[in-house]
Amino acid sequence: MNIALDIMGGDYSPEETLKGASFFLQEHDCDITLLGEKRLIENGLEKYPFKREKVQIVDCPDIINGDTLPTEVIRGKRNSPIMTGMDLLKNGETEAFISAGNSGAVMAAALFKLGCINNIKRPAIAAVIPTLKGKKIILDMGANVDCKPVHLLHFALMGSAYARAELQIENPEVALLNIGEEKTKGNRVSRETYELLSKRDDLNFVGNIEGRGIFLGLADVIVCDGFIGNIFLKTVEGLAKMFMTDFSVSILEKLPKDQTTGLLKEKLSEYAIKRDYKTYGGAPLLGVNGLCFICHGRSNAIAIKNALHNACIFIENNGLEHLKALNFKSE
Repeated sequence: MNIALDIMGGDYSPEETLKGASFFLQEHDCDITLLGEKRLIENGLEKYPFKREKVQIVDCPDIINGDTLPTEVIRGKRNSPIMTGMDLLKNGETEAFISAGNSGAVMAAALFKLGCINNIKRPAIAAVIPTLKGKKIILDMGANVDCKPVHLLHFALMGSAYARAELQIENPEVALLNIGEEKTKGNRVSRETYELLSKRDDLNFVGNIEGRGIFLGLADVIVCDGFIGNIFLKTVEGLAKMFMTDFSVSILEKLPKDQTTGLLKEKLSEYAIKRDYKTYGGAPLLGVNGLCFICHGRSNAIAIKNALHNACIFIENNGLEHLKALNFKSE
């Protein structure tokens, strides 16, 4: 197994990305192809405890930042980690590509180099989230801001397949994110999507789900367009940070510094780690003809390590083959 990793993408690259790759190789028997400036990679190999026989280096001098337009990447950044990673995927030289860089550039490069799975209209970013009933999946997280019912149907099919491959859920319950549970609720797209999903024998569709039901774990796969999904994700991140900060300042810091308070802080830290996005690694871009994981721009070493781990699971469970075998026809 070989996974290609963009070490130049992300706010804390290359240090945290290289460190995360090192952590991963200490726990997994896998090969990694590191994509980026050769000098920086070689410095990292000296600095962190890498298994050198498990690492390949590909020099990618073209730099992509957050302001780079996707079209610029395709036309003028052919030697960037993102474009090189897509070439490696297309040629079968690696089984997955991971980047914490410009997500728009990753998506554009994937579509340009790999194309979509047969009959897929648009790819989707699928995120694993914690709930009261374990890990669940929500998609799309930002790849498509305007969707038609057929696109949401495809998201549901891909999300269900991903839940089986990544979370080992045999018959995932799929729900449509809406403003009410009744099938007549929502806008025209929501109502038409409900009808499409309810007619599928290959989906365990359980109806609409309201936002408050997501973290209660009322469904295994939650489907929405990328506009709603991205706002949901960023809102949740902000809410979680506010809660943890406020709890620490308003309560923990005012408690006496004794053994009980120390234990409480330790348990709170464990709780926060379980619900931190870093724990869940990257999110796959489902629907393209290759396995691409997009990581949070602020990913640290732990997030990178977990993204590599998640990619391994998807590869080992033949997730891409399961996606290609799905019936994406809407009629």
